[in-house]
Amino acid sequence: MVPLSEYATVPEEASLFEAVLELESAQEKFQQSRYAHRAVLILDKHKRVIGKLSQMDFLYALEPRDANLDQIRKFKQFGFSRKAVALQQEAYLKSSQPILDVYTKAAKLKVKDLMQRPAEGEYVDENTSLDMALHQLTAGSNLSLLVTRAADIVGILRLADVFAAVFHAMKASESQVSEGVTR
Repeated sequence: MVPLSEYATVPEEASLFEAVLELESAQEKFQQSRYAHRAVLILDKHKRVIGKLSQMDFLYALEPRDANLDQIRKFKQFGFSRKAVALQQEAYLKSSQPILDVYTKAAKLKVKDLMQRPAEGEYVDENTSLDMALHQLTAGSNLSLLVTRAADIVGILRLADVFAAVFHAMKASESQVSEGVTR
């Protein structure tokens, strides 16, 4: 688990740009790990976690929103291939505003309007076994779980952390089996 004190956090009134800067800072501080931060946790005025903004959420915020694009995106449900839909989107986007304008607008958006609120299955108690946490990650196809102590969120358990722990346990187990065979 990564303790909340070591994870990227911003207040709910922060802008998307402030959240990006915080994520970048957290990644630089966490260089000793091969597994960089991939999200920012959003805090309310009482410094309690109320949501999460993933890298995908950041990118989604840059996507233009208008009725024409929404209609193009719906082409898939009528049997058009992904490639055909992508080509239509590309043609439409060529006539839209310059990307620098999009970045400038998106940077000012509030994270509270873009964040994902955690669902019921995205919490795990700090005393939960690794086996149960692994099951919870895979059952919900989650990339992370918020770690709780009573009603407080105290950290985040990332898929990469669980994978590393399971991999090291498997390696140790295989080493013991191999040593037992050679004796």
